[in-house]
Amino acid sequence: MDKKNSSIQNRIQILCIALVWGILALLCWVLPKKDISESERRKLAQFPDISWASILNASYMEDFEEAGVDQFPMREGFRGLRAMTDRYALGKQDVHGIYMEDGYLTEMLYPLNESSVQNGGEKCQNIYDMYLADTETDVYLAVIPDKGYYLSGESGHPALDYEELTAIMQEAFPEAEWIDLADTLTIEDYYATDSHWRQEQLTEPANRILETMGSQSLEGLEQKLALEAFYGVYAGQSALPVKGEPMYYLTNDVLEQCQVYHVENGKTLGIYDEEKLFGRDPYEFFLSGNTAIGIIENPNSTSEKELVVFRDSFGSSMVPLLVQSYSKVTVIDTRYVNPELIGDYVEFENQDVLFLYSTVLLNRSEAMR
Repeated sequence: MDKKNSSIQNRIQILCIALVWGILALLCWVLPKKDISESERRKLAQFPDISWASILNASYMEDFEEAGVDQFPMREGFRGLRAMTDRYALGKQDVHGIYMEDGYLTEMLYPLNESSVQNGGEKCQNIYDMYLADTETDVYLAVIPDKGYYLSGESGHPALDYEELTAIMQEAFPEAEWIDLADTLTIEDYYATDSHWRQEQLTEPANRILETMGSQSLEGLEQKLALEAFYGVYAGQSALPVKGEPMYYLTNDVLEQCQVYHVENGKTLGIYDEEKLFGRDPYEFFLSGNTAIGIIENPNSTSEKELVVFRDSFGSSMVPLLVQSYSKVTVIDTRYVNPELIGDYVEFENQDVLFLYSTVLLNRSEAMR
């Protein structure tokens, strides 16, 4: 009798599990499909159209499986449950490639991709050869460490060899004067849930850049609150329960009167774009995020000097702190514009030119054109 009861219980359990999975599979088909994961800030895979060709080459099942994972009902809840299980029950070092140390989430950016860094340096050199070699411009290079540089020592997680990375960059791009920023920063200068640095903490590295370029140090800046609870990219990617943190910005009368002309869409906006605070990535509040070419005019400048900055997303929050020393600042992101087209918008003559890139980009420099 006990064996019979046990057999019945096993069957009931199997049927319940099958019923639950059957309902979830059905919901996959009938519920509206999502195009974007707001938390992960990425596009979600969609169920493929069926065809004989896709069935025969097995691409249909591969695409179907990927879409099934992305479109699974209550996906966000399951992601959070798995993340908490991995971290707190199984004691895994990282969750989805992201680890937490002292309240800071960061990507495990490792190992050093030497060929990628070399490629990044050569792309900078190509721009120099194309536009700067025969001009009176002063050229500078600075590399921004990722958070792992400051966290790995205590946490024991592997991290990029920052010294080797910067050595490769300087060798590949020898014409630029090196500006070392590593000793001007600490982990507290970065957002806890995001990859980027906090603008209100950047006066020391900004002054290092300005002083090296022979420009005026920062003065008269006021800190203001942009957002009470900012959740960075790592909050969504890790799916771990974290608290939002305040986002501040620095401004003064000079910065508030500056205008930024965005070449790609023809819009003229302020340095800080409040509409972006309510979008997918509030960090785009700084300089309206990643744009190909932005031209900042400073009507209150007491100097005729100009600055050109080749940058990635980290430059969005640094560039405003450099503006008040220049009459015009041109900001260029070669992830979104071919360097051969830059000459149509910028005439290089007697400017300061700063190449400002993060280790995050240089270790994956295929994004640079």
